[in-house]
Amino acid sequence: MAANPRTNTMRSEHYGQLQRVIDAVFADGRKFVRRLDVVVVAESFDLPDDLNEIIGLLPPSTFTRQRLCDQLNSAIGGHAWGQVYGTVE
Repeated sequence: MAANPRTNTMRSEHYGQLQRVIDAVFADGRKFVRRLDVVVVAESFDLPDDLNEIIGLLPPSTFTRQRLCDQLNSAIGGHAWGQVYGTVE
């Protein structure tokens, strides 16, 4: 039986890209980042539209790493994209 592409089970070539964004935005040892910081770093990674949509769902706020990861993972889970793009920590 062929895999249904609508089931979101096929790993994307962009799997793990959001983790790279998180690592980059906190690379300088900051404890807090703003939404704008995340958006700017994400734009530099030339993410696919799906991942840009996830970043775009972030509310205007200041985030700790854990809170940012929780927010992004919630959106990833809500779209059932965890297996496709991975989650962040």
